[in-house]
Amino acid sequence: MKALFDSVSYNCSTLVTRSYSTSFSLATKMLAPSIRQDIYNIYGFVRFADEIVDSFHEYDKAYLLDKFQADWDAALEHKISLNPILNSFQHTVHKYNIPIHLIDAFMKSMRQDLDKKVYLTHEEYKEYIYGSADVVGLMCLKVFVKGDEAKYEDLKASAMSLGSAFQKVNFLRDLKADIEDLDRTYFPDADLQNLDEASKQKIIAEIEHDFKLGLEGIAKLPIEAKFGVFTAYKYYSKLLHKLKRTPSKKIKNTRIRIPNYQKMALLARSYVNYQLNLI
Repeated sequence: MKALFDSVSYNCSTLVTRSYSTSFSLATKMLAPSIRQDIYNIYGFVRFADEIVDSFHEYDKAYLLDKFQADWDAALEHKISLNPILNSFQHTVHKYNIPIHLIDAFMKSMRQDLDKKVYLTHEEYKEYIYGSADVVGLMCLKVFVKGDEAKYEDLKASAMSLGSAFQKVNFLRDLKADIEDLDRTYFPDADLQNLDEASKQKIIAEIEHDFKLGLEGIAKLPIEAKFGVFTAYKYYSKLLHKLKRTPSKKIKNTRIRIPNYQKMALLARSYVNYQLNLI
């Protein structure tokens, strides 16, 4: 039965989320059950595309991304795919009328990762961030507002700012791997090979501004989404705070992490704030 195949597909997207990101998986668990699976479905899609360009070094990445794109186009048209990740994602796209231009922008940024190594201008940087992160926030927002277009337009800028903040934190945290393993540098106006404190603080100030705008939107989210998104916000804020206190040279030579016990404490504090309506 198709329903059984769809159920298996959803389970695959959930498994991908839990396997690749404990922090995102934890935040997603805090969403209402009515929207949780659709966020898993979105994450599974973006995670697989990202894996192609970031991890499969011994394979022809361009071919794999082309194949992924072709399979996605077919899944969108026919409303089914034997790739369970694409099958579950197309279901969410059709269910919430997620604009195709958001997905196209995401795939464009993933394609840039195949061969673009340095982002020299702010225009290039902003375009990449929009495609790799902002549009993912907008896809999730489509799910959160459940078809309320007025609410979507009202929260659109905040969702993009939050997506940007999350991505930039990832860039700063993963500086060592991006430089050494992927030979990529994203932040313009900074010598990331020789990152100094002034450059680091400038990057952090930019991220803090994004977080401020993002938090304004979290307060306006529907109740089904608010706690889960706030949990993700608190996690990334904690990570940014840790990066802020870490010497620039250490950031370049190691990957900063939040231990699991701190994640659990963070979750507990987030829940208290949520219950007291302090978000």
